[in-house]
Amino acid sequence: MSDTHHLDTYLADHLAGSVVALELLEHLEKNHHEAGLQEFFAGLREDIVADRHELESLMKRLAISASTLRSALAWLAEKAGRLKLRLDDSADGSLRLLEATELVATGIDGKRSLWLALAAASEDSRILQGPDYGRLIERAIEQRRRIEPVRLAAARAAFRESAVAKEESLASV
Repeated sequence: MSDTHHLDTYLADHLAGSVVALELLEHLEKNHHEAGLQEFFAGLREDIVADRHELESLMKRLAISASTLRSALAWLAEKAGRLKLRLDDSADGSLRLLEATELVATGIDGKRSLWLALAAASEDSRILQGPDYGRLIERAIEQRRRIEPVRLAAARAAFRESAVAKEESLASV
């Protein structure tokens, strides 16, 4: 294993992870047309594409190639995740929306962690300097802030009927 293995692996893993987020957002955009959600998911997807370009640019500068295997595994993981979501709820259902937005939110948190880690490492490594990590961290925080109300609204909708039915069930015991 080469000395560059850790950095190569870390960046390639995050690049592959973006595949999952982008595929989920595309799916959400196609299936949720209510109250401006389609536009919201399209805008968030554009932001994540821009962030992915930042990562690709850094990787290119560091001569790190995208891992075909990691990208394929991420693509398969996203398909498996969508199958799981399909089993849980209809394409435009609130539980599927909750679970999918939660996955995207988790990915955004991971991307923020990526930028924080690279910012810290760049203090000791000149080759990692260059990207505006502060701006990228703020973008991730802003994206996470934007998706949270959508996630919570989906939670309210998904659990509203279920909680009422559960209350009635428990009251009759």
